[in-house]
Amino acid sequence: MQQHPAGPVRIGVDLGGTKIEALAIDPEGRELARRRIASPAHDYALTIAAIRGLVTEMEVALGVRARVGVGTPGAVSPATGLVKNANSTALNGHRVVADLAQALAREVRVANDADCFALSEASDGAGAGRRAVFGVILGTGVGGGLVVDGRLWVGPNAIAGEWGHNELPSRTEAALPDTRCYCGRLRCIETYVSGPALLAADHARVAVAASADVDARRIVALARTGDAQASATLARYCRRLASALATVINVVDPEVVVLGGGLSQVDELYAALPPLLGEYVFSDRCDTPVVRNRHGDSSGVRGAAWLWPAREAG
Repeated sequence: MQQHPAGPVRIGVDLGGTKIEALAIDPEGRELARRRIASPAHDYALTIAAIRGLVTEMEVALGVRARVGVGTPGAVSPATGLVKNANSTALNGHRVVADLAQALAREVRVANDADCFALSEASDGAGAGRRAVFGVILGTGVGGGLVVDGRLWVGPNAIAGEWGHNELPSRTEAALPDTRCYCGRLRCIETYVSGPALLAADHARVAVAASADVDARRIVALARTGDAQASATLARYCRRLASALATVINVVDPEVVVLGGGLSQVDELYAALPPLLGEYVFSDRCDTPVVRNRHGDSSGVRGAAWLWPAREAG
């Protein structure tokens, strides 16, 4: 058995479609232990049991009883207590919070995985020390979370940060193409600035010969070689992203925007966005920094642990 950690321990669990990861951290956010297993396929009861097994294993190894936070796809409805909008569909319609609390015999905090990303980066990541942090996921989908004074702002509808399902402003460009989102709405931001959208909704639509092996990473690589079509695609992407982020800045005015997800690794974004934001933000200039995340793929599981702030973890 490992030496008993000094101070209260928090365990974060990141519940994904293909894997479940658990991380134990000490009061300063230092990693104590980490475990990862494959997610049970389409089986809710086995998923709850798997989380219980991971937490129990880590507690035995560390010799502690920890506070537990869990990041999930979708959100818990304040009206019903049931999970909604999760792409891991086995979770939808279930009382995840209550079932985890029963399985682990303690209070368990649950939040959307994008919210966990934002909380991680606000707690000890790229947004640390800022009072208002907007965290953005730019990946297969588009998500976000808002942290104010170290706490998630979830809202009465549990949709705070869901900027990806607002409409991209038509002022962004002339003849902005129509798109239809999986949610049933037209012109959702997600359909323009997600990874698949960069290809399917833009490059493949305008490129003369978009081959089957071209993806978002390849488009960026082609743009860096001077390819005209790929460069134009990347330029459109940056403008669309700036216009979409400006709507958030105009309403919330966060002190920093932290980017996560696969597209956050595109270096060109951090040079292109500041001048473009200045065109769309309702101010004489835009001083909101847009920065890359610090914790990468670990932000989700770290944020789940940070659902218990240090002052509450004891």
